[in-house]
Amino acid sequence: MILAATSGFCSVPTCPSLDQSKKLNRGKIFCESKQVLYSKTSITHERRKTCECFDLYKELVPYNEAWSWQKNVVKEKKALIERNEDCPDTLIVLQHSPVYTMGTGGSEEYLNFDLKDPPFQVYRTERGGEVTYHGPGQLVMYPIINLRNHKMDLHWYLRALEEVAIRVLSTFSIKASRVEGLTGVWVGDQKLAAIGIRVSQWIAYHGLALNVTTDLTPFRWIVPCGIQNRHVGSIKGLVGESQSLTAEFRHPDDCELIDIAHNSLIKEFSEVFQLEIHNKAIPLSEHLEKNI
Repeated sequence: MILAATSGFCSVPTCPSLDQSKKLNRGKIFCESKQVLYSKTSITHERRKTCECFDLYKELVPYNEAWSWQKNVVKEKKALIERNEDCPDTLIVLQHSPVYTMGTGGSEEYLNFDLKDPPFQVYRTERGGEVTYHGPGQLVMYPIINLRNHKMDLHWYLRALEEVAIRVLSTFSIKASRVEGLTGVWVGDQKLAAIGIRVSQWIAYHGLALNVTTDLTPFRWIVPCGIQNRHVGSIKGLVGESQSLTAEFRHPDDCELIDIAHNSLIKEFSEVFQLEIHNKAIPLSEHLEKNI
C-alpha cells in the first residue's frame, strides 16, 4: 500500500563552527570512464546562462512536498515555452525525511518488505529506474533543466549528472567512476550516487542523490535500483576507511562532510552545465501553501 506523507519541513542539526563564507579548493577532477566528457580546459568564457537555486540542503523536506514542487516548476516552464518566453533552469537542493521511491515501471520484487507494512512511506513516481531510499545525510539535487538550453540528448544529460558527482567525490580524494551499462557513480562495487530522471517536452526533472553521511541500513530492505550483487556506500564510510586523506578530511564530523559536499555539488553543477547560480530564497510557509 502506498502511504501518504505528512507535510512540513524539519531542520537538520547545523554545525556551529561552520564558516558559511569559507570557499573550498577546487580539488582534482578524476574520471575513470572510457571517454572524458568534460575538462577544465574545455570551459569557455562565454556569458553563462542563469540558474535559480532554492538551497534547502539543511532541511528535511517530505518527499511529497518536493515532488509536488518540482511538478509545479515544470508546469511553469512549459507555460513559458508556449509563450515563447525565456525559460531558465532551476536547481533545488535538499535532504529528505526517510522514504522509498520507485520508478514508473519499478518492480515490487525489489522490496524486501510487505507493502502493507513498510518501514517508511513508499511512493511510485514518474521517474525512470527501480526502488531507492532517501533519508537524512543524503544530499538530493533536483535540477529542473530546459534541455533546449543545453543539449537535447538524454544520454548526454545522464552522463553530465554523473560527472557532477564524480567531481564532488574527487574533493574528498575519492576516485569514482561510471560502470558501463549502469546509471550512477561508483567506487568499486559501492554505489554512492543514484540518478533517476523524467523528461517532458525537453524539461528534465527529478535528479541525483548522493550518500554523504547516510545511514545505509534502510538500503538492506530493498534491492537498490534493482541491481543485485552490488552494494551502496557513502562518503563518510569511504573517508573513514581511507589512509591517504589530507589532514582536512581525516576527522570530519557529519556536519562538515555535508557542508563540504554541498558546496562542491553547487560548484561542480555550475561548472559542468556552465550555469551562473543565483540563490533564491523562498519562505517555507509560502512553499507549503503552494502545495496544499
